[in-house]
Amino acid sequence: MKRILTLLLSVLCASFALAQTPAEILAKMDQEVSLHEAEGVSMVLEFKVPIVGTISSQVWTKGEKARMEFKAASEQMVTWMDETTQWTYNSSNGEVTIEKRKPSSEPEGDLGMFQGLAEGYDLSLTKETDQAWYIHCKKSRTNKSKDDPKTMDLVIAKGTYRPISLSAKLSGVTLTLREIAFGVSDKQVTFNPADYPGVKTVDKR
Repeated sequence: MKRILTLLLSVLCASFALAQTPAEILAKMDQEVSLHEAEGVSMVLEFKVPIVGTISSQVWTKGEKARMEFKAASEQMVTWMDETTQWTYNSSNGEVTIEKRKPSSEPEGDLGMFQGLAEGYDLSLTKETDQAWYIHCKKSRTNKSKDDPKTMDLVIAKGTYRPISLSAKLSGVTLTLREIAFGVSDKQVTFNPADYPGVKTVDKR
């Protein structure tokens, strides 16, 4: 009996030693994201708006370039951005509008959203499976930033420490990032007129 108890205690001690805090998990996720930042990232970006419903888009970002694609029924809108220019294709009027991009503009779906999440938040592990950790982030009382959401829920893959999804509430709107994947080609974030033959171009620069 003593041997069995000793064995059980040693297993329990080993389990506690291997257990990671939410802050440690987020720190390793930060490292993983930083390692792949130059590769670019793609994801589905969803906004859940009261009365209106859910608005969904696919986003690709790489460096200063980005592409966002919205689809609603039979209509489509695609926006490309680089350091200085923005191109917007609207299927409803069959036009591509070219405009100057504001220096302060930053594409949604930027990897920066996944970095430094432990700062200014109280973290708790709400669920754990064989595949992932589920971490709830509650804004700390010491966090005075008005732009930071009050709560965020993050799912992180075990083994890779890559983010699976992130949900946050901002002024009544729920923002969710999911289907996150690293690796975006320059072609995916660059506007090519040849892909839209016969489309009218309106240059507003």
